Amino acid sequence: MKQSSLFDAIAPIMIGPSSSHTAGAVRLGLLAKNIYDNPIKKVTFTLYNSYAKTGFGHGTDKGLLAGVLGFRVDDVRIKNVFDLPEAKEIEYKFEYREDFNRHPNSVDFWFEDTKQDMHISGDSVGAGNVRITKINDFSVNLAGDYNSLILSYKDMAGMISKVTGIIQTHQINIASLICERSAKGEDASMCICLDGELDYSVIEKIKHIPDIYFVRRIAKLDN
Repeated sequence: MKQSSLFDAIAPIMIGPSSSHTAGAVRLGLLAKNIYDNPIKKVTFTLYNSYAKTGFGHGTDKGLLAGVLGFRVDDVRIKNVFDLPEAKEIEYKFEYREDFNRHPNSVDFWFEDTKQDMHISGDSVGAGNVRITKINDFSVNLAGDYNSLILSYKDMAGMISKVTGIIQTHQINIASLICERSAKGEDASMCICLDGELDYSVIEKIKHIPDIYFVRRIAKLDN
């Protein structure tokens, strides 16, 4: 069975005229990078609507690339990111589309690698704020303002209690929990936002629960 990997104000000063097109782009790229959590070899950015029409002049393309390279929003290197050695070490391209069912400032990240491919969708919603809306085939709602845990697993009774039980034993409060499944008894996803930070030993315990395919810890964004 194919396993579906899951991965859901004051704006900072940036290089462009719009925080959605600049700071938001960097934060989206950084959050997507944290979710993918593999060495990046090839990535395609698909920009939609307003991002596609005006993002080039506003530095959206630079922001997205800088984000997946791990740069913070206040990094002075962003304006010259295309010329940096880090950018030349990966393969990347930008595509531009219209889809009025999508948010005006929406982007898809297509990470490609021999070990793992991943598709991540996200929106820049204003004032530098962002949200990840989809990871592969699963809908999520990640804004990067919490430490988060994302899982994919086989849908079955008791799976949620097994995961949350392990978290509870380490005295970490759950701020929110969202589950989705493709069908009863098939692939499912879980997105948990936490008030604290989980130790890697906790992650290892969760990984050893039978019928869990994938577990990843996502650190909240610093800015």
